[in-house]
Amino acid sequence: MRKNMLTILAQPLFLYRIPVLPIKKQNSVTSIPVGTPWIMPLFACITEVLSNYKQVSTQISPEDEEFRDENWYQILNAIENAPMSAREICSSQISNLCESGNLSAAARLLQFLRERNIFTAPNLYNTLMEVAGRRNDVEILCQVFKDLILYCKSLPSTSYLTLARAFSRINEPLCLLQLTTEISELKYPSNTVVLNRLISAFAECGQSDKALMIFYKIKSLKCEPDLVTYNTIMDMLGRAGQTDEMLNKFASLKDAGIIPDFVSFNTILNHLRRKGRLDLCLVYLKDMSAIGIQPDLLTYTALISSFGQSGNIEEAFRLFNEMKTRQIRPSVYVYRSLVNCLKKMGKLELAMTILGEMNASTGNLAGPKEFKWKGR
Repeated sequence: MRKNMLTILAQPLFLYRIPVLPIKKQNSVTSIPVGTPWIMPLFACITEVLSNYKQVSTQISPEDEEFRDENWYQILNAIENAPMSAREICSSQISNLCESGNLSAAARLLQFLRERNIFTAPNLYNTLMEVAGRRNDVEILCQVFKDLILYCKSLPSTSYLTLARAFSRINEPLCLLQLTTEISELKYPSNTVVLNRLISAFAECGQSDKALMIFYKIKSLKCEPDLVTYNTIMDMLGRAGQTDEMLNKFASLKDAGIIPDFVSFNTILNHLRRKGRLDLCLVYLKDMSAIGIQPDLLTYTALISSFGQSGNIEEAFRLFNEMKTRQIRPSVYVYRSLVNCLKKMGKLELAMTILGEMNASTGNLAGPKEFKWKGR
């Protein structure tokens, strides 16, 4: 009987049509809360597999043979004898399967648990994806990620990063495009949110080519890029030093019918000033004000410092006075930047004047809470 049981359980899960069993309070068990996933519901599911089994495939791969003879036996034995929850037992077995390299069995067990409403921690999915990446098993990698999207309402950032890092070892662009297409067809969770976070993860891992691949792919799908998508791509290109391409993406916002926001302009200004393109900074600063978006303290501070360090102290002071006219309180950093620049230029008298103004305004200077990007 044990051998027949293991043979049945070794088959792919889609061959079974098993209803999710409700968890009912038993008269003989009063110490376990109603609705708690524990050993009996899982064992009942396994028993249901046996009672409803009619016909399964007899073709078992070497991996399935290993899974059948060792792992299911261990799981069943643990369920029958150990005072542990089904979640703990199966989590332990999934970890063991990942360590032994039996990825298809681990993925099947995760699927089995999810279909039975026995939930495991996302880190088990992440572990399986990490191992799949090391073994170049892109099929398991993508399938586990899709299962996790459906299983977890709010996917942790570590899961996106795990997938991106795995793809850094796998040269399968067609698989990534296929994964993008399948995610775009999701109704819940929001496919755009998932794809934006996926692009961000690839960008964070330094894989600009794959992030752009996803971006261009979704432009051809029903799931169109939104402002967050563009902002993420522009920031990635700016960090990579691809300034012209970053500006092209900013220009394409208008073609896409999307209005740039505060984050869009600050992303452009921040990367332009770092590249020394201060002339363009003034152009985009003017465009920013033209559509009703006002620079904040951090924007002014960064630009004043950049113009001052470049020797254009006149423009630095113009921005400094403009900031005060708009009733944006300067911070100590703005004053110190101006004082240092003036000293380097030999304008010591003016430097002392600005220093005196700073000391007189100590109680009215902007604090750390105001010194941050708006909308970040």
